[in-house]
Parts: sequence; C-alpha cells; structure tokens
Amino acid sequence: MRWLIAVILLINAASAAGEDRYCTYSTYKWNAYQRSAVEFEEVSKLYSDLTPEEIDTQTDCSICREDQVSVLIAGKHSVQVCKHIAPSIESALSLATNAGQEIEEIRGYRVGMTKGALDGEGNRTQFSNHSFGTAIDVNPQNNGLYENCIDFGAHCILRKGGEWAKDHRLSLHAQSPVVIEMKLSGFKWGGEIQGKQKDFMHFSYSGY
Repeated sequence: MRWLIAVILLINAASAAGEDRYCTYSTYKWNAYQRSAVEFEEVSKLYSDLTPEEIDTQTDCSICREDQVSVLIAGKHSVQVCKHIAPSIESALSLATNAGQEIEEIRGYRVGMTKGALDGEGNRTQFSNHSFGTAIDVNPQNNGLYENCIDFGAHCILRKGGEWAKDHRLSLHAQSPVVIEMKLSGFKWGGEIQGKQKDFMHFSYSGY
C-alpha cells in the first residue's frame, strides 16, 4: 500500500509541475492594409492558461518555444520544428538530400498571426502553421509565394521570397525529392495548393 501511495504522490507532483510550466513566445500580427507586421509582443504564460487558438488540434503542437526542437539536416542545416513531428520531418529531409535534393536554406518555427479573417484594423486573427512548428519553407529565395495565381504564369504576383523557375536547381517542382518525401510523410506542398496562391517554398499539413 505504501508504494501505491508513493506512486500516486509522484504522479500528482509531476502533474502539478506540468501545470506550473511556462510557455514563452514572440509574436506579431500581419496587417493586410499596410502589408506589414504590427503589434509585436513577447508572451510568457502558464501552459494551463493556453487558449485553444494557441494549440494545433491536429498535432497537439503549441506555439510555445518550449515545444520546439532543432533538427539538423545533412550536417549543416538546422531548423526548429515541433517536437511531436520532428522525427518525420528529419526523416523526409534526410531522404530527400540523400536523393540529391539541394537545400541552401530552410525555415521553420516562427510565431505570427498571418492568416484568418481581418479585425477592424485590418490585422489577421489566426496563427500561421509556422507558429506551431508544423510548417517549413525550403529554399525561399528560389521558391516564392505568389498571389493572383490559380495557374502559374506571367499574371502571378510575387509577394514573398524569390522568383520560381522550374528549371533552376534550387526551385522545387512536383518531382523534386523534397516534395516527394514530404508528401509521403503526410505534408502538402504549397506549389500545389488550390486557390489564388502558390507558395513554392512551403510545406504543411494543409499546404497553407
């Protein structure tokens, strides 16, 4: 009986310690009217005070720095992603580089309200997939984000990153090893998303 009581006390202590853990992150809002980042903020709060908007229901990843880990790719590229999906991202990127994929830059975790409806001041109201560490951008200088781009062509407007060219060695396309491996791991590629945007650098579970 004493050992059972001791186990229960240890479980309760661990639970209490978890509730007292702090979550920290830096964030901002994207203003669609100004086309710039506004309202930068440093946040520190208890994990128990996190709102549903601060947790990704699909992966249980939060926007807290404390839930992010660094993944090293090909011995030289480090990217921060959510600890829950880090193994699958590491495996996919390692397989892609082994298959000849060239990666010069990769970006992951960064918190910001860059999607969702606009508030009265033109600010976005939802956290991006990057905010949870569940999205990565590969070679952004050669795989831009385009608007007015249902089908890629001269009418597409480059909004972020560098110009995409199918034949450039760093640009991604449907047969690129990183696109193939990330899709096999359950991610969608932003170059194939439906609608008016094409985000050739981007991978997430939704594609956005």
